[in-house]
Amino acid sequence: DEILSGKTEESNAKFLISELRDLGVALRLIMIVPDDINEIGSALADLSSRFTYVFTSGGVGPTHDDVTMLGICKAFNSEMHRHPDIEKALRDYFGEKLQETHLQMADVPFGSTFTTVEGLRWPILSYKNVFIFPGVPGFFRQKFLAIKERFRTSQYFLKLIFTKEDEFAIAKQLEQVANEHPQVSIGSYPVFDREDYKVKVTIESKDQNITQSAFQMLLALLDSQSIVHTE
Repeated sequence: DEILSGKTEESNAKFLISELRDLGVALRLIMIVPDDINEIGSALADLSSRFTYVFTSGGVGPTHDDVTMLGICKAFNSEMHRHPDIEKALRDYFGEKLQETHLQMADVPFGSTFTTVEGLRWPILSYKNVFIFPGVPGFFRQKFLAIKERFRTSQYFLKLIFTKEDEFAIAKQLEQVANEHPQVSIGSYPVFDREDYKVKVTIESKDQNITQSAFQMLLALLDSQSIVHTE
């Protein structure tokens, strides 16, 4: 709710976009949902069935609006239960200062999986292919970085072309290259505050040879005098 209401600036998605890109993971969708059990449950059930991994951020604290766990139960027809290992860890950590609100952190969907990482006080929780992270940016980053390598896959190969022509002048050439290289993703990004170039074109795929082929084809189709530089 705090993201949707504008009270808090979202930063975890921006971090995750960069990290997944570096890992070679194709990020397909970002959703921001309210603190509503039915909304969360519906979203997770759908996303879990369509994608390899789903990452959640926030809603895992002790207050009334922390309903991510209940949303997971809703999505997978599970029930909450107090996990004995987490309860013991909480009791050991808080000792005489322990309160019921602390113990609520041990209430998780039945069937959850825990990943213990050296250096982290608390395990990383997942349910099937859904990885559940805290919303506090520092904790979110710490936990994701601790297990990021498990998601690594083949890298992306990227080529860049900077041209003085605008998008209207190169649209047909981009389409031609895209049609002949369906495995390649081509993007064009106009800028309006620079004098050295007007459009940055990106060409990328997970096959280096195909990326290079599309790059060379587009170079041949564009006016060589308009090209500022390539990378």
